[in-house]
Amino acid sequence: MRSTRDIRLAVVGAGMRGQAYAAEAAELPGVEVVAVAERNPTTLARFAGLFPDAQVFDDWRDLAALPRLADAVIVALPDEYHRDASVAFAEAGYDILLEKPIATSPEDCDDIENAAKTNGVSITVCHVLRYTAYTKTLRRLLDAGAIGQVMQIEHLEPIGHLHFAHSFVRGNWARSVTSHSLLLAKSCHDIDWLLHIMGRPVQRVTSFGSLGHFRPESRPSGASERCVTCAVESSCAFSAVRFYRSGLNNPGSAEEYNALVMAGEVTPEAIDRALETGPWGRCAYLCDNDVVDHQTVQLEFSDGRLASFSLSAFTEGSNRKTRLFGTAGQITGDGRMISVYDFRTLETTVYDTDELGFDAAAGHGGGDRQLVETFVAALRDDAPGQLSTSITESMASHRVVFAAEQARRTGTVVSLAPADA
Repeated sequence: MRSTRDIRLAVVGAGMRGQAYAAEAAELPGVEVVAVAERNPTTLARFAGLFPDAQVFDDWRDLAALPRLADAVIVALPDEYHRDASVAFAEAGYDILLEKPIATSPEDCDDIENAAKTNGVSITVCHVLRYTAYTKTLRRLLDAGAIGQVMQIEHLEPIGHLHFAHSFVRGNWARSVTSHSLLLAKSCHDIDWLLHIMGRPVQRVTSFGSLGHFRPESRPSGASERCVTCAVESSCAFSAVRFYRSGLNNPGSAEEYNALVMAGEVTPEAIDRALETGPWGRCAYLCDNDVVDHQTVQLEFSDGRLASFSLSAFTEGSNRKTRLFGTAGQITGDGRMISVYDFRTLETTVYDTDELGFDAAAGHGGGDRQLVETFVAALRDDAPGQLSTSITESMASHRVVFAAEQARRTGTVVSLAPADA
């Protein structure tokens, strides 16, 4: 019989991801958010308003230094703090739900994995794409031989021009010195998903990509340093004024979400103030960004099967697109719909995986909820093996990401050693 014991959670990093996981957890019976650590006063106040009974800390180190207050901690700090916080909470005896990426360097990732093993705790990485109804349905079809053996995959992450400008030009993941690479910050999800679908290790990887457009030399003639003073703002595809002010009239939308991130609150006064003085009001061609805006990664698996992954800023911002080519058919998917073409019957079967109300942007198509539900169930049963994104499992895909970036920077093909080597 499944355990029903109560679960107490702490949250470290109360931004959008930490708040999202906490909200999903709090909806489960017998789960209580008992502590939160967040250095931004506005963000902390917003979180505390949702969880008024939680003990609050303005520094995660103060929480980690106390005797253990909860069964597990959700670590959703900025990427560069993942290593120190994860090691500290592992040493304090917490099981950990860790937002991706694991950390920003291979050495820091190794430290986190070693801390989990040394202290006998579980660390689960938030590769939420594995937990969606779409992915589970796709895996069932593949395991049943719907298209024979998968020989090749084409996978696209269409980041979207406005999302890219928000997060990777003006925002928190624009600089490789703090967030490492775009591939790690945004698309370690996708590399992990490809390994999960193929079910075998990668033996060689290469990659190409660059910062091709969001540079000073691409600036439109007449553009100024800020959109609010720009003579050509109204005709610019990356107008911060148009993008963030649209959040005022679109409740529940990605525009409102991004306006909240940039302004702290979605009011005309807060948005205008942020446009005039904050980083999100800058011209998209005059920022300090240096991460790539388009990239491809080529993967060769251990048995010679192939996968091609592309990410791009220059898209409409729709959900991921995938084609899987097998010996007996082809699958085309978009995160919700799965279309199976059978070579033997020449017929196409379509599956709609919309179980909970599909929204690819909010909750990753149900992945956030399923991840948190599985994590809580594993805590109750003391059975971390129920989770497919353990620190060791996720380390395999992170190693591929780091190798891909090495290949991109050096113009080489990088071979990966077997995991047990």
